[in-house]
Amino acid sequence: MNTFKSAALLVAATALVAGSSVAATAAPDPDGTRVTSLQRTAEQVLGGDAKPVRVTTDAVAYDGLTVTEAPRGSASTKALSCGYGHLCMVVNGTKFDFYKCQTWELTNWIGDGPFTNNQTPGTVARFYNKDGSVRWTSTAYESGTATWDPIWSLRPC
Repeated sequence: MNTFKSAALLVAATALVAGSSVAATAAPDPDGTRVTSLQRTAEQVLGGDAKPVRVTTDAVAYDGLTVTEAPRGSASTKALSCGYGHLCMVVNGTKFDFYKCQTWELTNWIGDGPFTNNQTPGTVARFYNKDGSVRWTSTAYESGTATWDPIWSLRPC
């Protein structure tokens, strides 16, 4: 990995761990593409496995997930907007809005943050430990504050 990419990943990971959001500015990669810092943060947290389908300066859309900077004041569940049929959470200043039933592999999910399970009533979201065992579940509708230390994968449905 070249020095530029290493430095960019270190900045994104450091900001994520430190609990600050990363400004969504675009920077050129050595191959000439432009990648936003929000996209870098999302790729770091998703382990780089998921590939975005649309990237703007303020959102990264995947097939079944949208990642944005958390709005100011979203540290409480009352301020966390989440559309019907979605599972939303804030992890270290980044909002994750899941809306597709699949298992999502995660890295660097630490700290506490609000979540809202606004899926069809009775839908169970599962959060997993590193060994694949269930760490905790949330049955829709539910909202609260979760401890992400550490969540290694989740399945919204």
